[in-house]
Amino acid sequence: MKHSTPLFCFTFIAIMVLPHFLVALNVSLNDPKSDPDFFVGVEYAIDNYSVEGCKALVDRVKKFTNVFVVDTVGITFDINNLNEVCDYVYDSGLYFYVFFISLHALQEDGDLVFRYNYYPHIWISDAKEKYGDKFLGAYAMDEPGGNQLDSGSFQLVKEAENQAEAAESFVYLLNGHIYYYIHAGECGGVELLTSEYGLYWYDYKSGYDTVLVEYAWNHSRELHTALCRGAANVQNKEWGVMVTWTYNDVPYIVSGDELYEDLILAYHNGAKYMMIFDHPDTNYSDYGILTDEHFDALENFWDYVNDNPDEYGKLKATAVYVLPENFGFGFRSVDDNIWGLWSANTDERIEKIWSDVNQLIDEYGFSLDIVYSDPEFDDSLQQLYDEVFFWNQTIN
Repeated sequence: MKHSTPLFCFTFIAIMVLPHFLVALNVSLNDPKSDPDFFVGVEYAIDNYSVEGCKALVDRVKKFTNVFVVDTVGITFDINNLNEVCDYVYDSGLYFYVFFISLHALQEDGDLVFRYNYYPHIWISDAKEKYGDKFLGAYAMDEPGGNQLDSGSFQLVKEAENQAEAAESFVYLLNGHIYYYIHAGECGGVELLTSEYGLYWYDYKSGYDTVLVEYAWNHSRELHTALCRGAANVQNKEWGVMVTWTYNDVPYIVSGDELYEDLILAYHNGAKYMMIFDHPDTNYSDYGILTDEHFDALENFWDYVNDNPDEYGKLKATAVYVLPENFGFGFRSVDDNIWGLWSANTDERIEKIWSDVNQLIDEYGFSLDIVYSDPEFDDSLQQLYDEVFFWNQTIN
């Protein structure tokens, strides 16, 4: 959904790791040696790369962000470009993730073609030593759940006998694709992050440490926050927000005022990461799809979080709705598909579940989480939430 170019991934241990560069000042603490409680920043995504363009965006936002994501193969395929950009981000006092796509090769006409001029796992090991805690990890692939739901170029499960098989296959195959980065050589592995608009629960089950729910299009902020934050809370992981595409044409992204409101929502809900997707290929402005009104919104938000540290995470999830096990529904409308393999009318549970979810959101708003029945985590629900509602009981 985010990217205008297709994702490529055809090898078992290699796979697109979208490392992102996160850049961090300490948001609410004045001690620069303290790790920040959360990260705010911009993702630089571009196909026709520009090292200088990346640096220019860093300079434009570094005074009022604490995270910067570099997402471009033109930089990450070339070790000299990668080192130059990482050094620049690091020297700016920022934390970062790095983008990698298909570790060994992309597939062209049946042949595997090596694209890197270095070995990413060795670079990762060196980066952990060189940059220390400023190097946060790898953005591994992009929207794996969304690709599954929408039959994208990286749809992992093409067919299954039932939802249980689809869930098991998805988790197994996705874990296989990111396994290399979980255990990257001598570096002891790195933190893995991705951006997503569906199947968040199963991304975490596959091995991700952090998933960023996309605030995009006309997706319900309450509903998708509940799905992503709920999965993170129950599985003891981190979560965040990525503000991304809303329109296919100019202005591409929400207005500055709407962006500010989205960031405030993420902050109040306790998101660990609050990111903005910027795609400079559009030639819409000197900085991609972001204009002065968006930078003003970021700066105003930065001032807000520094002036209002007690507002962080004030919206707590007190209630939870528990979905059926293996239920891979997209949750974008009552007519959304299941696992990208079955239509909504093949599952008689959907109408009730959709009604329940909307009724509970009307009642609880951002105080609702949505999770899945899972033997591994069921026992923790009563400890985490004051009220637990199951899909197969009456919701008054």
